[in-house]
Amino acid sequence: MKPLFVLLITFVLLVAFNKYTDADKSHIFAGNIAMSVMLLFTAIGHFKFKTSMAAMVPLFIPKKVEIILLTGILEILFAIGLGVEHTRYYTGITLIVFFIAILPANIYAAKHRINYEDLHKPGPGLKYLWFRVPFQFFLIAWVWYFSIR
Repeated sequence: MKPLFVLLITFVLLVAFNKYTDADKSHIFAGNIAMSVMLLFTAIGHFKFKTSMAAMVPLFIPKKVEIILLTGILEILFAIGLGVEHTRYYTGITLIVFFIAILPANIYAAKHRINYEDLHKPGPGLKYLWFRVPFQFFLIAWVWYFSIR
């Protein structure tokens, strides 16, 4: 839920600020920067909560903490790539693939009631998927609209 708020609040603030500029396609700029800010926000979680987030990775996959750290680094790189007009299109395509690839980890975490911020507390369980799955599709649509089309 926090990433959604970061994305939307950043977007609204940038659009409000951009109305005072002459920039064409300022909403495209705002959409990409808002996604970049959200990705930087979520990347912080990959480093701050790496052990808890590693529990989201299915048991049969080795090097869980390393995978979490790598995905945090990828999110930082995606944030940078969206901010550069020449790389935005390919970053957007890669980011959509990334969003599709991480959905099973979120489903696994919900199924096993994993709290990615604190392993000692149970996560919300399967009801979380009623938010997470549509949110994932929303993120994919956002990236497609602002970065690819």
